[in-house]
Amino acid sequence: MYNDLTKQDIQKMQEEIEYRKVTLRYELLEEVKRTRAFGDLSENFEYKEAKRKKNQNESRIRYLTNMIRTANVIDTSSAPDTVGMHDLVDCYMSDIEEVMQLRVVTTVRNDAASGFISNESPIGKKLLGAKLGDVVEIDSPDGKYEIEIRAIKKADAEEFDAPINKY
Repeated sequence: MYNDLTKQDIQKMQEEIEYRKVTLRYELLEEVKRTRAFGDLSENFEYKEAKRKKNQNESRIRYLTNMIRTANVIDTSSAPDTVGMHDLVDCYMSDIEEVMQLRVVTTVRNDAASGFISNESPIGKKLLGAKLGDVVEIDSPDGKYEIEIRAIKKADAEEFDAPINKY
């Protein structure tokens, strides 16, 4: 299992791991200790919930560590008139006569409702490498449709800060 990740994805994951190990782990352990003192553990909902949250944190740390360990680091550079990773793209959808702003991201930041389209999705694959003014044809279950690339705003590393998906 190799995941295509950018350097920014890996950095964001490492920051989350650090936060979870240094800050959150300590807070959750203290909560387990505090709720354990409430008495009978078989009927102690607070204790069970505190343990669940602690275990969930440890699971997330393992998940992120494994993602980084098995990552295939991809290049995010692209020409000024070409769609690259994290670039904001104005796409004219001729079938609905609307312009949508999309950003091509890796699968760990995918959120179609917010306009973050995975580089492995049909739209993401077609947009990556396309040039300003190109019309790309997308195959979908409902048939084919066309997207015209009207503008490309190159990604600024400090400006782009989409969250890493939970799972």
